[in-house]
Amino acid sequence: MKKDGLLSLLTASEKRKDVLFLLHEKPRTLQDIKDHFDVRSPEILPRLKEMEAAKMIIKQDGLYSLAPLGRVAAMYYKPLLDTLDAIESNESFWGEHDLSAISAELLYRIRELKECSVIRAESYNICESHPEFKENVSNSLYFKGAACIFIPSWIDLFLELANRGASIEIILTDGVYNKIKCEYASELDILLKHGTHFYIYNDLKTSFAVTDEFLSLSLNYFNGVHDTKNDMQGSDPASIKWGESLFSWYKAQAVEMVSTPPLYMSIIQKMYPQSLLI
Repeated sequence: MKKDGLLSLLTASEKRKDVLFLLHEKPRTLQDIKDHFDVRSPEILPRLKEMEAAKMIIKQDGLYSLAPLGRVAAMYYKPLLDTLDAIESNESFWGEHDLSAISAELLYRIRELKECSVIRAESYNICESHPEFKENVSNSLYFKGAACIFIPSWIDLFLELANRGASIEIILTDGVYNKIKCEYASELDILLKHGTHFYIYNDLKTSFAVTDEFLSLSLNYFNGVHDTKNDMQGSDPASIKWGESLFSWYKAQAVEMVSTPPLYMSIIQKMYPQSLLI
């Protein structure tokens, strides 16, 4: 690849890169460009001429617009920069955790998480979730999530959501679900009566939640221990869409628990001990 080729043209100058993305939105006059970047003609005209010479942009009837090659460059260059931004902005989080909990397709879409930030709980209480988590979830219209660990305060939070009529879908491991069934039977019954859906997926290496307002994601360390202190959170539409896709990916592989009348439960479990019955 030429040292002075197109890659160098776009990466060696922040202004040329910004012009490329600006014109990708729509054609602009010179004055539009100057106003957008708050610069004078001598500062921007050389950059525009360089991009014209490289066939990245064209000027016609007083308007600068992307040439065909410029449109191709913008189409592929922006996702690359967004991907690098998403990785670099939370580099420690991505580098310290087991990413096998995330499908390859969603890792390829990691750029959608570039607006996320990591929230760290300095003093962790095993009975409580992150304060930000509780605050964000409390006002949600729906909740979709998965949990490879159990935090008691979640029960009251889900009951509050259910009583408000929020839609709730939760993916759990057998261990977490059985703990709820044994220790919170009455609360579980209320959740089921409100239409809460439970699913079982035993190979969970993540706990996450996505609502109409935010995404929260936590992962295991490489040694298999779940990180209970660091949550990646985002409230922008792209992060929420990514979280919904993550939930759909797990839900497609999970087994939904089927509600069974209590009178018949013990009999059926004796006959079919491996069945997934509530």
